[in-house]
Amino acid sequence: MYKLGIIGYPLGHSISAAIQKAGLNSIGEDVVYDVMETPAENLIDRIKYIKSNDYQGFNVTIPLKVPMSLFVNDIDDYANVAGCVNTIKVNENKEFFGYNTDIYGFKKAIPLDIDLKGKNASILGTGGAARAAVVGLSEKGVSSIDFYTRNIINSHNTLNYVRAQFPKITFNVYQIQSIRSLAGSAIIVNATPIGMRGYMADQMPLEPYDLDKLSPDTVVYDIVYNPVKTILLKEAEKRGLKIIGGLDMLIYQAERAIQIWTGKNPDTKLMKIAALEALQA
Repeated sequence: MYKLGIIGYPLGHSISAAIQKAGLNSIGEDVVYDVMETPAENLIDRIKYIKSNDYQGFNVTIPLKVPMSLFVNDIDDYANVAGCVNTIKVNENKEFFGYNTDIYGFKKAIPLDIDLKGKNASILGTGGAARAAVVGLSEKGVSSIDFYTRNIINSHNTLNYVRAQFPKITFNVYQIQSIRSLAGSAIIVNATPIGMRGYMADQMPLEPYDLDKLSPDTVVYDIVYNPVKTILLKEAEKRGLKIIGGLDMLIYQAERAIQIWTGKNPDTKLMKIAALEALQA
């Protein structure tokens, strides 16, 4: 029996419990997976609760991915590079080991036949999701990344960080409101919440004419998973562009978490079915 859970706030929209339970059941494991709403100001109390109630691991979501990294005994390379954690393994001594499985999920969702080596990528947004995208794209071999943001001044920390971490990649930042042509980008990643159900769901972070200028080989990757196919992905698909949805990234990051906790490989097809059912509930 595994005792696991998720912390963050708010969690009313989270489908992690459905995904994780399906994955753990697929490898024959019984599981208690608790959804524990935890505002940032209650993080220390939640950590005490987890340690005193014998949890073996838990997932971490917004707004706790960065602050949780301050309370771990060690972290993996991905968490170190991304500067945040989203999965914790608790050992028998109640020590926390932090991992970032978002990068694994982001990268695995990109089909193997998509070659990004030496090419340009554009990322919309400069938050934590954008950092995960940078790491994944760097491992895919891109040579340059253009950030598009609503506030260039606020993006300086992210820009300085990634330039230090990835000196071989050329980084630029532009105002998203005055977006330049994206025609030179092999992949465009939406790392903003625009298009998410309950948050500007009827909009997309680009204008339709921005998509009109793209090469037919361009990949449009939206990390938003609810709805499964955002306005951005629908418009990209209409134009014959290759699309990748955020649900695959979500499933694969959950797969990696289960591997960390159990050492076993769950059935991602069953996890995706559970996710789709939870989204329709």
